[in-house]
Amino acid sequence: MSTQKIEGSFVALVTPFNQDGSVDIEGFRDLLQFQEENGTVAVLIMGSTGEVSMLTPAERKMIITETAKFKTDRMKLYYGCTGSNTASTIELVRFAGEAGADGAIIAAPAYICASNEDIVQYCLEVADASRIPLGYYNNPPRIKTDLTTEDLLRISEHPNFQILKESTSRVGQVAQLCAAKPDMSLMCCCSPNLGLVVPMMALGGNGTANMTGNIIPREMAVISKPWRDEGDAFALREQWLRNLPLLHYVYSASNPVPVKSLMQAVGLPSGPLRKPLRGYQGEMLEKGLGILRELELDKSYGFKLSLGRAAA
Repeated sequence: MSTQKIEGSFVALVTPFNQDGSVDIEGFRDLLQFQEENGTVAVLIMGSTGEVSMLTPAERKMIITETAKFKTDRMKLYYGCTGSNTASTIELVRFAGEAGADGAIIAAPAYICASNEDIVQYCLEVADASRIPLGYYNNPPRIKTDLTTEDLLRISEHPNFQILKESTSRVGQVAQLCAAKPDMSLMCCCSPNLGLVVPMMALGGNGTANMTGNIIPREMAVISKPWRDEGDAFALREQWLRNLPLLHYVYSASNPVPVKSLMQAVGLPSGPLRKPLRGYQGEMLEKGLGILRELELDKSYGFKLSLGRAAA
């Protein structure tokens, strides 16, 4: 099993759909190439950004099988493998490993509101059964369970756990984790409202596990670069402050509504959201396109901005 730490921009990829609602595998191929060409070191397929809770079990396995065929040595492919219980999570992690995944990310199973100790034991059981590296996503806004620093450090002691993505709003917890120096990649969500990115990177974080990289991968690669010298720090500050309006925009509604709406409007192969989610239209979509124009991202990426395309 690989023990090399992942450092840099780890993008939680959207799931592209065709207009009939089916999964667009060729769209996945194009999105993976877009990420690989623009500095992303790893992607998470079928995280919350990938609308994973609305995919069927058969679709999840099909996506793993088909996208794993697109692997290259330039970018790692991780898969969201959280099931509704321990057994189903283990089964999907094993399936991903057999299909050629570079790793899997798990979170606490949704809706059951498990205790912290239950989830620590769940993580350790999954890790014991896994032959591929794992990451844990501490995401209380989605699943309620909220692991503490002590809980996360217990998980980090298992050699199969190599990544932590932190999505609480506790900057103090980020500091405690960085101070403890666990043998895993420490990353955080890119939401500006949580306020984690700058302190995480300043204190020795390894990168960000982000959503905004779906549309600005080059900028998120700069923001996510571990600090080796003051140049890295100043580069992060410049890109963070410049792109702050877009970062706030992509978190202006439930993930991935804003970012997927923008992707469709600029011609990236995201397709529509899966119902009952609905994409932005009208004023809210125009606001996002206006931000892209103001930042001249349409020019730097060659985006063709179109309200009509997003409404199709």
